[in-house]
Parts: sequence; structure tokens; C-alpha cells
Amino acid sequence: MRFFHVLVALMLVGILASCGKPPSKFRTYHGPEVTRIVVNKSDRRMHLYHHHQRLRSFRVQLGGNPIGHKQREGDRRTPEGDYIIDRRNPNSAFHLSIGIDYPNEADRARAEANGWRPGGDIFIHGQGPRFQRARGDWTDGCIAVTDRQMEDIYAMVRDGTPIRINP
Repeated sequence: MRFFHVLVALMLVGILASCGKPPSKFRTYHGPEVTRIVVNKSDRRMHLYHHHQRLRSFRVQLGGNPIGHKQREGDRRTPEGDYIIDRRNPNSAFHLSIGIDYPNEADRARAEANGWRPGGDIFIHGQGPRFQRARGDWTDGCIAVTDRQMEDIYAMVRDGTPIRINP
């Protein structure tokens, strides 16, 4: 009988312990403001800056066709140039994501002049459940980091932050 009471007590402890909240993907950041983002496609690195001070750097994965500027929808290239972080997606299929305002006016004009659609929906994002084992450049033109790194980036970067994507 004593064994039964101990077993029930252990089961209750286990049930109560499992009732806790799972860790949140939303982190807080109290450091210096991120005033710009620089991505160097050739090194596969993204740097977050407060003016001239580098705050953090991340290894990134790019579009599956990483050489050259994004020209049109479906080319799997990551854009190059100056853009702005313009939106956030807390419910992204890629864990969390922040949007880049591609295409800009010049991108739209270039695509129109060639009879192409410029594409869109370019984000900095995590891997999400489907791409946890992805290696190399695998996105359709986005900039990918690990989910844990994306949690930090999502907390640090605000809408309106400029981003420069270098070749």
C-alpha cells in the first residue's frame, strides 16, 4: 500500500510539473538600439550595429541561387542593396520572421522593363520545424538563421531599421 501512495505522489508531481508554460520564443532585449543591419552575402554573415559598434554577428543561409541581385520572382536569389525592415511575423512557418521591403521602386521598375514579376516576401527568418536540418543555401531568397538566433534578432531589431545587403 505504501508503494501505491508513493507512486501516486510521484505521478501528481509529474503532472503538476508538466503544467508549466513552455519557454517563450519571445525574448526581451535591453541593450543599445540596433540602428542598422549589414549582410555580406559572400561571407554568409549578418551584423547588427548600433551606429559604428557591432553588437552581434550571425552566420546566415541565403537563397538557393546566392550569386547576384534578385531580379524576378522564382530566381531564388537574395536581393542586394539598401532596404528597410518593414514588418514582423510572430506566427511564421519559419519560427519568427522580420520582413525586408523588397521590392523597392528600382526593383519594380527593373522587373517591369524586362516583363518580369519582381517577387516579394523576403524575410530574415528562422528555420521552423520543416528546415531544422537544412544545410547550405536553401531559401527562396530570404536570409535564414537558427530559431534561437532569430529569437534574439526579433527582440533586437525594430521596424524601420535600415538593412544593407552586400554581394
